[in-house]
Formats: sequence, C-alpha cells, structure tokens
Amino acid sequence: MLRFLTAFGVLQLAIAGGLYLNLRPILIASGWGRTFESLGNKQCTTVPELKACEKVVLHHPSGVLYLACSTQISRTYWTPALDRLDSSGMSTEDYVATYNPKTKKVQRMTLSGFNSSRGINVHGMDVVASSSDPSTLYVYLVNHRKPLIGDSRKVGADSAIEVFRTQLGSDVLTHLQTFEDPSVIITPNDIAGSSDGKSFHVTNDHSLKAGWRRHLNTLLQPSDTSVAYCHADHGCKFAVKGLHASNGIVKGRGANETFYVVDCTLGDISVLERQSDDTLVLTEVIKTGTASDNLSIDENGVLWVAGLSDGVGMVTKQMNDPTVKIASSALRITINEGPGAFYGDKYKVDKVFEDPGELASGTTSATYDARRNRLYMHGLISPHLTVCQL
Repeated sequence: MLRFLTAFGVLQLAIAGGLYLNLRPILIASGWGRTFESLGNKQCTTVPELKACEKVVLHHPSGVLYLACSTQISRTYWTPALDRLDSSGMSTEDYVATYNPKTKKVQRMTLSGFNSSRGINVHGMDVVASSSDPSTLYVYLVNHRKPLIGDSRKVGADSAIEVFRTQLGSDVLTHLQTFEDPSVIITPNDIAGSSDGKSFHVTNDHSLKAGWRRHLNTLLQPSDTSVAYCHADHGCKFAVKGLHASNGIVKGRGANETFYVVDCTLGDISVLERQSDDTLVLTEVIKTGTASDNLSIDENGVLWVAGLSDGVGMVTKQMNDPTVKIASSALRITINEGPGAFYGDKYKVDKVFEDPGELASGTTSATYDARRNRLYMHGLISPHLTVCQL
C-alpha cells in the first residue's frame, strides 16, 4: 500500500511538473509578473459610441474603419472562443459599424436579405475590395449562432460564416451566402476573405466546440488547431492542421500569397504559403513573446499585432467585470535590416504602443493607417475605440 501511495504521489508530482512547464511560457507571454509601461499613448482620443468591437478593419484608401461590435455584458456570457457558452445572455444587438475619422461619424450598418431567425453574433471579420470594382466591398463575418439542439454550454456554438456585399460609403450590407460545415468550420475565430466574395480562409481556435478536453488541450499545448478554406462552388476543407491556439489571420498585400496566423497564447506567428490547391504550408515562425490576438497589414506591408499585455487579467478579471481596466499593446513587425539580420533574425518586433488600460483596455485588434499615421485599437469587451497619432 505504501509503495502504491508513493508511486501515486510521484505520478501527481510529475503531472503537476508537466503542467507547470507547459503553463509557464503561456503565463509569461500573457503578462504574468510583467510591469506594464506607457508607450506611444500621449496623442490619443477615444470614441465611446463604439463598444465591444472585437475586430477592426481599415479601408486604406478612404481611411474609413469597419468594426464588428456587440455589447460588453453579452460578451461575458457568449464568447465561444473563451468558453463563454451561456447563450441565455447572448446579444440580439450585434452589428457592423463604420467610423469615418474625418467627420467623426459612427454609422451602424443595416442588413439586407439576411433572414436567419438566429440573428448575428459577430467575432472575426474581413473587408476586401472587389478585384473588378474597388468601390465594391465584400464583408466576411464569423457568426457565432446558438445551437439548434442541446445546451450550448455542453455542445458549444453552431458557428457559420456570413458573406455580405456593400459599396464604399453605403450603410447597407447585402447578404450573399452563409457557409456552414461543422466538420471543417468548427470553432471559427478570424477570417481572411477573397476579392470575389466567393472564398476565404478561416482559423479554428480549438478542435472541439466544448468540454474539458478543449481546456486541457490549450494548457498542454498540443498542436490541434487549424485553418479551413471554403469556396462557394467547391465547399470547405482544411487548409492546414497542426497549429496551436490559432487566432488572428491576415493575408499579405497585393499578389503576395503569404498568410500569417497568430498563436494567441504564446504570440508566435506562423508564416504560411498558399499552394495551388488553396492549402497552406508552414515556412517559418515569428516569435513575439507576447500573447496576441488579431493581425493586420498596413499599406507598406508592415504587420501589426494586437498584444494581450495582460491576457491573464483579461480572461480572469475583465471577462467577469467589463469595467476592469486591462493593459494593452500594439506590436509592429518588419523585415530586420539591422545588425541582428546577420545572425539570422529575419524579423524585427517592436512594441510601439502600450497602455495600462486607461486609454486602451483589453485590445484584441490593432490596425495602422500609414497614410495618416493613425493607430486604431479596439477589443472584444473594450469600452471604446482608441485612436492614437504615431
């Protein structure tokens, strides 16, 4: 018996030690023990009319922002990416908005031809100009729907991708198609759409919709998340598997067939090359050292990252009380042209913004307007849009 208890104790210690070794890098990247600084936040304003906008996309030529927004309180109940699966508190007021920095006008867009009885609950989003008419925009939205059957806390969300068309300056989104494939579009988080409105790549942030194994997989760091590819004429398939904690995704500008996908817990960014069959192949990994969420690329081809400076605080505090202020940051990633390039450091990672939470709280999306030198930041449960002159 003593031998058994001794062996059991050793096993427990081994499990605890393994968990610690896996958790430690996640905790460090998520702000555990970190001192937050004030950086790049001296010339900033806020737009309080816009709340809980998880994703922000900039239309570079016009400078107009498109935002996927909800209510702060509903995010605490219904955010499938963070295992908030109580559909009784999900919002019936989610919307896409535009913000014009010239006029300071916020415009909520209306949906045309969208007849779903389950409404829309927005998360990731992409806005892509048509390749044939730059004034026509395709808007791709992750829609976290309530399941038709079963307790949402046990079966998870019945998520789909909605595709809309609009015109630059219009306040109407015309629905084109709903993509749903529960075997491939499992737990969609963020999306990178095409310029014809017919196809997209979307990240799955977990391999399971609900349950204890879903939590354990994130903590133990197995590579079990993926990117899916869907086409209106050919259906959906996996573009790449074997990623960890896949979150934000963005496609390189112009004819560049490079995609970037961020690991939200460690901040590692996977660089993936598109193949002729629309699958993605991993070519390299960019280490940021900061837990991160959504990605964007400015007109100069610079990659911007929404840093979760206090990811631990966001999950354990702000998601329970939206009034809690959580530190946020923005990272800029460029090709390294300095001395470090000689030693194999291909990319340079610069933190250009950090705020303890007064101006930018719980940021999940950061995008930079290179023409006008403006950085825009918002978040899943943030109280306002933040605009900073850099």
